[in-house]
Amino acid sequence: MAFDSLSEKLQNVFKNLRSKGRLTEADVKTALKEVKMALLEADVNFKVVKQFVKDVEERAVGQDVMNGLNPGQMVIKIVNEEMVKLMGSETAEITLQPGKAVTVIMMTGLQGAGKTTTAAKLAGKFKQKGKKVLLVAGDVYRPAAIEQLQINGQKQGVEVFSMGDKNSPVNIAKAAMEHAAKNDFNIVIIDTAGRLHIDEDMMAELIQIKENVTVHQTVLVVDAMTGQDAVNVAKTFDERIGIDGVILTKLDGDTRGGAALSIRAVTGKPIFYAGMGEKLSDLEQFYPDRMASRILGMGDVLTLIEKAQEDFDEERAKKIEQKMRKNEFDFEMYLESMSQMKKMGGLSSILGMMPGLGMGAGKMPDIDEAAAEKSLSRTEAIIYSMTPEERQNPSLLNPSRKRRIAVGAGVDIAEVNRLVKQFEQMKKMMKQMPGMMKKGRRGGGMFGKLPF
Repeated sequence: MAFDSLSEKLQNVFKNLRSKGRLTEADVKTALKEVKMALLEADVNFKVVKQFVKDVEERAVGQDVMNGLNPGQMVIKIVNEEMVKLMGSETAEITLQPGKAVTVIMMTGLQGAGKTTTAAKLAGKFKQKGKKVLLVAGDVYRPAAIEQLQINGQKQGVEVFSMGDKNSPVNIAKAAMEHAAKNDFNIVIIDTAGRLHIDEDMMAELIQIKENVTVHQTVLVVDAMTGQDAVNVAKTFDERIGIDGVILTKLDGDTRGGAALSIRAVTGKPIFYAGMGEKLSDLEQFYPDRMASRILGMGDVLTLIEKAQEDFDEERAKKIEQKMRKNEFDFEMYLESMSQMKKMGGLSSILGMMPGLGMGAGKMPDIDEAAAEKSLSRTEAIIYSMTPEERQNPSLLNPSRKRRIAVGAGVDIAEVNRLVKQFEQMKKMMKQMPGMMKKGRRGGGMFGKLPF
């Protein structure tokens, strides 16, 4: 996960601060020196780091902090606030034209940044908001780019406008606008060609499209794994063609994450979204405050709740709640919970957003996602080897039935026994849930906001 190393180092710095009853100016300077090194190692722009540390130090050595009841926590609070400010403070949206007017979004970026996939992800986001979206296949150079957009567009239920690879991107864009006007599309997303590096032909082509078509938002897609290069690319694109904002991809990968902390400060342009996986649903709104919380190991419960609400079917949720209230938790519900977890990005994605278990919090062991997936698949195989009656009434599972299920699932009977035991433990926990949910709804607690 992005920021793992940075988060772990910052957590260690904060741990030392918390352990001190009183802080001296020297303590703060020593801590900030370590923060500075951690940020530089995360590939955050040098000038950005210098200014960040200066801003934190000016606030942290003030009288209110040094003489406060808990100065260590106050310094951490200041680091958090300055980090939010660094990434833009306010959440930025792609600006749409008012009413029924068509909004044209041009996707730009280097080859390999994930631009074509991101265009389809973005189209899906707008479709969820009730917009009629047209994807335009304007990358006529990269083999299979058009086909890739068509496949992803189909998966998202969004129309793709294509004229093959023999027409110029400018003519394709102009024809797409005529098609959009005739068919009442609200949003047109133009996928343009990338290059292995910035070159004159690429820039000239993008400028030409903007001269012939009214582009309302120019969005740059950058690969977070390229670190400082991503910031340099953003700066060059903005200077040459003008960009309105950035979408960071591969922020779920093994990246140092410096791009997310530098782009806004260097270019002045906001980050609209962050790509957090390969699935077409893995595109998250970029919230500077939530990202800062995740980096500092404080979790991101709001995003977790939103993901749950997006992926949870309301009718199913009502049925599950009714069963929980009656203490009728069964293997059908167990299957449902696994399905929901997969939709939300898997175990590591969920735990990464939990306070104290997030990036580099030092409390969560590394999760082997492949092993976890394999284990879930075996669990599903065991449950599907049960009869519908056995799934709905687990008390029927005597030794002979368990042996039959083990053979059907291709596992040892010990695995079936283990699953049944885990299920019984979960059932006990679920017995307490209705009361917790009532309390949450009355008091506005976390369970009051969850979609079940």
